[in-house]
Amino acid sequence: MSTADRIPLYQKIQDYIRDLIVSEGLKEGDRIPTEKELMEKFNVSKITVVNALSGLANEKFITRVPGRGSFVSGKGREQAAEVQAALSAAGTAGAGSSGQGYADHGESRHRTGVIGLVMPSIYDFFAIRLVEGIRSTLEERGFRCLILLSGGELQKEIDAIKTLKDIGIEGLLIFPVDEERYNEEILAMKFSGFPFVLIDRFLPGVETSYIAADGRMGASLAVDHLWELGHREIAICSDSPLQTITVQERIEGYMNALKNKGAMINPAHIITEFRMDNTEGPEKHPLYRYIRNRMATAYITLNGRLAVEIYQMARQAGLDVPGDLSIVSFDDPTSMAEDFSLFTHVKQFEFDMGCRAAEMLLQIIRPDGKNGGKFMKTLIEPELVVRQTSGPPRGTHE
Repeated sequence: MSTADRIPLYQKIQDYIRDLIVSEGLKEGDRIPTEKELMEKFNVSKITVVNALSGLANEKFITRVPGRGSFVSGKGREQAAEVQAALSAAGTAGAGSSGQGYADHGESRHRTGVIGLVMPSIYDFFAIRLVEGIRSTLEERGFRCLILLSGGELQKEIDAIKTLKDIGIEGLLIFPVDEERYNEEILAMKFSGFPFVLIDRFLPGVETSYIAADGRMGASLAVDHLWELGHREIAICSDSPLQTITVQERIEGYMNALKNKGAMINPAHIITEFRMDNTEGPEKHPLYRYIRNRMATAYITLNGRLAVEIYQMARQAGLDVPGDLSIVSFDDPTSMAEDFSLFTHVKQFEFDMGCRAAEMLLQIIRPDGKNGGKFMKTLIEPELVVRQTSGPPRGTHE
């Protein structure tokens, strides 16, 4: 298993710039550090800095002006203002942004041996394996785990965090909901020094400890596999109603992989911002018509549930998988045992992710001084598992 225990350098630079806009109160049009300054500060090459700034520019977070430098954009300032407003509402305005304070919290608080876990739901194998990794690691270390579900709603997530803290937990593991707004309770914990770790996602512009799979790499692995099979019309699908960080990173990885092959990006193949609604039947869903009309020969789905939906739509449209279309899913939707897996999928090592999230939180609660009180961030390198739902498109078989 291959893992990465540090964030890519370009992402560190992006985090630094986002944090700088917030902490320095930069306004739209204010200049950010130059490429040379960033190269010296992070001891990196120019191409790494350019990559970081290009990513922020693509997100409309900054504006780059040739010969003049890079400047805070309207969107960048709006996001910074949103963070500051959320901090004020949480009663934490003016608080520092370092990771210090965890050790004091752990020593001063009564040691209950109880850890809280907040999840949107536990309805798929990804969540089940993740929770099992957390539970087994905590149990080995003498801790118990209390789980509350948010149902994917921000207010329920806030209520769950408050409830668990009232119970007297020592720390929190949080799988944040897909939401564009900031959870004020998480921000309040950050600045009060309450120990917590975010799982699978992070808050843009807000530095915290978190663990996640590398979404860009996962999407790139999927594109590379399908391209090698001969597919050229490759769609990527997400049924998240919001363009969350997780969705954005995976789509960015998809686009970069195609660009690296010299392929044109077809906007029609980026299918997002829809919901799967089974009340009217799949044949009335826009995605069904897309599949039936063979707009693409391969689909990358950003979750396992959507992979199953597309598989069923294809069968209903009289199409063979993988003969008429291939499917590559993030996470395996069909099997608890990998040997019985049906779907070609991007494996994100969710059990390992759970184990390491628990270890990370316990390190914050019972620090040994090795990390110097800094926020801990881990990106896990995914792997592609090839199974039965991907193959060459019709007409390209040997």
